[in-house]
Amino acid sequence: MKQAIMIGAGNIGRGFIGALLEKSGYHVIFADVAENLISAINERGSYTVHVQDRECAQFTVTNISGISSANQELVDAIAGDCDIITTAVGLRILPIVAKPIAAGIRARKAAGSARLLNVVACENAVRGTSQLREAVFACLSEDEAAYAKEYVGFADCAVDRIVPKASFENPLDVAVEQYTEWDVEKGGWKGELPDIQGCSFVDDLSAYIERKLFTLNSGHAICAYLGTLKGYKTIVESIADPAIGSVVYQAMQESGEGLIKKFGFDPDAHHAYIDRIFARFQNPYLEDEAQRVAREPLRKLAPTDRLIKPLTTAYGYGLNVDHLIFGAAAALHFNCPEDEQSVELMNTIQTQGVEKALEQYTGLTAGEPLFGRILDVYRALAVARK
Repeated sequence: MKQAIMIGAGNIGRGFIGALLEKSGYHVIFADVAENLISAINERGSYTVHVQDRECAQFTVTNISGISSANQELVDAIAGDCDIITTAVGLRILPIVAKPIAAGIRARKAAGSARLLNVVACENAVRGTSQLREAVFACLSEDEAAYAKEYVGFADCAVDRIVPKASFENPLDVAVEQYTEWDVEKGGWKGELPDIQGCSFVDDLSAYIERKLFTLNSGHAICAYLGTLKGYKTIVESIADPAIGSVVYQAMQESGEGLIKKFGFDPDAHHAYIDRIFARFQNPYLEDEAQRVAREPLRKLAPTDRLIKPLTTAYGYGLNVDHLIFGAAAALHFNCPEDEQSVELMNTIQTQGVEKALEQYTGLTAGEPLFGRILDVYRALAVARK
């Protein structure tokens, strides 16, 4: 039987990637550091995915087992008959999981295995698999790296599905929206392309990555930062505010015009895509916490991420960016004592000034027109809060 290891047994792992793999005939081994979660997977042996959308449905995932990702169990599983490894752990954890992946590859080489293995990091990040590959190869010797280049594929992907928090009698059950997108780049894959439900293999991932980054991720983040500023708890509450909803929608239109220029997207098709994404934010079943979406503001303010990249791209084509500017400006106001990056951001602003923070985290400089425009909106938002 085909075998997959899903590193990360959280809501995304169970409700999205792991569920698609199991539906496609794989035995899915969930690997996680949470012992209670792994114990529940092995004791219960199944869970239900609840599709909560305009059309509700549910299905059961049964062909599963669980192991710890914190010890030799994960290395042994990779060294065995594993065909595919997927991750849903967050970008910061990838260097950690790279070590057992490298150890598993080392064990496969030592055993003389010629079985192909493919690794796909299903993270909310640009080319997360490439970053994981770099971390894995840093752990391998020259001979082990040569083996990995021959027998192990590392395929970048773009993933898109909202999986909100929800409570069910079975703690493994998970709620998801109906929409799902999983695009995997062919060039990094080793061997024959498998038939995985809900997964599309594409020639060039760049357009798919930036389409999601500029549309879903950008709109989601702007909505979250503006919503938390006004005290809203969820994305649904935030987007229902006409002022916020209008800014978010117009910002997505602005970033969309940049994408149309850059990739030659069909304008009608892309505007329809924007409308689908905007409608997803309004799904009443998805009580997605605005503060959760807003966390890690420094990562989201980076030059290549969801707030600055759409802004500079559209601006570079001479397009209107009045609403996209709200994203960076509102993110600079995100004050969450429980979020490490927010604490750093607030400390930088308080001790060195907002100008220094904007330059340090976005890569923009004081001489650029966008720099001053973001500061103007930042200050206007500060006045509006009083």
